Amino acid sequence: MDMGDILNQWDSYQADKIRKQKESGKNQVSHKKANAPTPEEKARAAERDFEAQMRKANEQKINPMELWLRRYGTIDKDKIAEEDELKNRESDRNYLISMQPEARIDLHGLHQDEAYERLNNFIADCKLRGLKKVLIVHGKGIHTHGSDPVLGELVRKFIERDKRCGTSGHPKMKSEGGSGATWVILK
Repeated sequence: MDMGDILNQWDSYQADKIRKQKESGKNQVSHKKANAPTPEEKARAAERDFEAQMRKANEQKINPMELWLRRYGTIDKDKIAEEDELKNRESDRNYLISMQPEARIDLHGLHQDEAYERLNNFIADCKLRGLKKVLIVHGKGIHTHGSDPVLGELVRKFIERDKRCGTSGHPKMKSEGGSGATWVILK
């Protein structure tokens, strides 16, 4: 049997099939909506649309510099240098000592337990907010019975024991509290 015989058999098979359908009176009914595309047709249309979009995008002329900037972005070297300078300056001890306190707490008139609790909460809050330098006003102890100011000693011990506290000292100017206040640089 050669290829011609196979094709003749196929043609006769198809003709018999069509003749039987006509004789039986049954037409195959499609259950899809009229003119609704099949899933295969939808897929082909989507591929054509995508290909058309890609062709259109490829045909657009773009400035090579714009293409490079879109692909690799830009680097603002001035901004990076400023950020590095700010980090170095904030870590510089002399800068931190000379800067103004970013927050302050006044412990005047409080008992030791109450003052300790408020100071602990204050330091925790400042550390959480990312502050670098705070001022603690404790007074000079003028109204204290005895030789040493009570709150001043409490603040000094707190700073020595608390890991969040670093360098400390008294403000140079009396208007900022003098020896009745203590500034602390937070770690």
